[in-house]
Amino acid sequence: MKRISRKDFLINFSSVFGGAYTSMLALGMIKSAPSYQFKLDKNSENATVIILGAGLTGLTVAYELKKLGYNCVVLEARDRIGGRCWSVRRGDKHAESNNKDQISNFDSGLYFNAGPSRIPHHHQLTMQYCKELGVPLEVYNNINQAAFFYSEGNGALTNKRIRKREIQYDIKGYMSELLAKAINQDNLDMPMSQDDIIQIIDYLKAEGALNTENKYLSSSRRGYAIKPSVSQGKVSEPYHLNDIISSGFMKPDFYNVPEYTYELQMTMFQPIGGMDKIAYKIADQINHDIKLNTEITSIKNTENGVSILYKNKDEENLIEGDYCICTIPLSVLSYINSNFSATTRRAIDYASYNKTGKIGLQFKRRFWEEDDGIYGGITNTNNQIQQIFYPSNNYQSDKGILIGYYNFGEYALELSKLSHKEREDFALKKGALIHPQYEDEFEKSFSISWDKTTYSLGGWAQYNSTSRQEIYNILRIPDKNVYFAGEHMTYLNAWMAGSFESARTVVSELHSRVTGQRFEYPISK
Repeated sequence: MKRISRKDFLINFSSVFGGAYTSMLALGMIKSAPSYQFKLDKNSENATVIILGAGLTGLTVAYELKKLGYNCVVLEARDRIGGRCWSVRRGDKHAESNNKDQISNFDSGLYFNAGPSRIPHHHQLTMQYCKELGVPLEVYNNINQAAFFYSEGNGALTNKRIRKREIQYDIKGYMSELLAKAINQDNLDMPMSQDDIIQIIDYLKAEGALNTENKYLSSSRRGYAIKPSVSQGKVSEPYHLNDIISSGFMKPDFYNVPEYTYELQMTMFQPIGGMDKIAYKIADQINHDIKLNTEITSIKNTENGVSILYKNKDEENLIEGDYCICTIPLSVLSYINSNFSATTRRAIDYASYNKTGKIGLQFKRRFWEEDDGIYGGITNTNNQIQQIFYPSNNYQSDKGILIGYYNFGEYALELSKLSHKEREDFALKKGALIHPQYEDEFEKSFSISWDKTTYSLGGWAQYNSTSRQEIYNILRIPDKNVYFAGEHMTYLNAWMAGSFESARTVVSELHSRVTGQRFEYPISK
């Protein structure tokens, strides 16, 4: 009988304990994504490049092209830079298609990240730009077992907040027990040696806190009924496996937890003072070459370059250049007049974007820290708010903003139809089921629906295997003098790293064309 390989075992084992990819990465069986140098020869042609969009991609493109000697101008429809990389502070304004304009009245010094809020340690290019630009970082606490699970339903454990560690370590214990018994009974069709089996069972005993009979009873990992001090303390009793299952805690709302997702594993980081500090640092290098409040109305290839029409203060203006790099989300680009080829046009029109929304809630005091001992991390629910994010900055200060919901798909679509006040009421009602302090401590809110947001119309690009062929691969090729770039032009959708990778890729491609040399990103060290 064929012996099982380490790789096959890890893949099978991952169905219980997480992704095989990260296990193989840790064992050195595959390599992590490296960082690459980016040094190109300067351009002597003085070509003019018009960049559409002052989000992270557009700003980075301009930053890198200016180093190479290009004349660049960045056109941005909003009255601010950063695009979806946006930290909401006092006085910030926001427009949605179905709501009145919203103005933030958060206390001075408080903010929340309406778009991206986390930088994975292995997104080395993002980390590299932060270092190059002098953006100071702090640790982002993405995983916190002291946060809660909350399941609405009819099971024995529903409609009550339960610490994550209690559910997660009970499940690990029971799953380890079941797997250890199955291996002992030779029921997994895995012809390992007896020594292999002993080592695996020893591991499962440690992983699941099993007793000498390979049975899960409880563990200090799930917490204490009586905390140890000068006395020993008492470990809390585990929940019954049947109760965990019937209460929904083994459904996707809860088992897709951060530690099983490669991009969300610790250590993670955030810029001190808000995620958009990165965008503003890049903009400082570009300076006067950014034009805000310029809504693009037409993109045309011409015989010798490109012609762009835009509105500024209701006046239409024309700007011409040699090339255009368009970073406008495809969901928005679909509505802009162009003379692109039919194939390009069709790809743009069929693009799909994720529906997502957030609400920032300001409270008089940081009760999640003071009362519940939660410092950073995420509470998960099976209702429309889906997630509550606790801030990883300014610990133990007087006031704070937590993200009252961060939701996706149909849940986000439901809340996007509501007024700002209705969203606030909903977030407070559902959040109070977990934190009754909401009622007395709440002060202010600011909500955003990205699919209703002018100039965004979605959170990030979504692809499947078919749309990768019919949309992504088509737009990887420039339409004459117009290049397409953004997170939607990578396999790192929704991440800032996608913006940076796309920027470097398109700069390399354009520079190769202009200079007649061959530059291909990534460039190996």
